[in-house]
Amino acid sequence: MATLSEARVSFLAHAILRTLREEGLVTVENERLALADLKRLLTHEDEESNRIDAAVRRKIASLSRSVPLGSREWDVLYRQYFEQELRKIHPQHS
Repeated sequence: MATLSEARVSFLAHAILRTLREEGLVTVENERLALADLKRLLTHEDEESNRIDAAVRRKIASLSRSVPLGSREWDVLYRQYFEQELRKIHPQHS
C-alpha cells in the first residue's frame, strides 16, 4: 500500500471538516486545530493500514502453497487476514 502524501492528507482533512460542517455535525471554534487533529488521525490510520497490509502480505507469502498475487484466492485471503489483523488492534469492531 502506498502512504498518503501530505497534500492528500490535507485535502482529505479539509473535505472531512467541510462535510461535517455542512451536515451540521460539528461546530468548530478553531479551524487550524481541528484540521491538525484530522490530519494526525488520517496519518495514524494510514500508517496502521500500511502495517496491517505488510503483515497480511507476509502471512500469505508464508503459506505452504503458493497463492498467486491477484488471484481470487489471494484476494479472499487478503480480505480475511486483513480483517483478522484489524480485529486484533480494534476488538470492538468485531
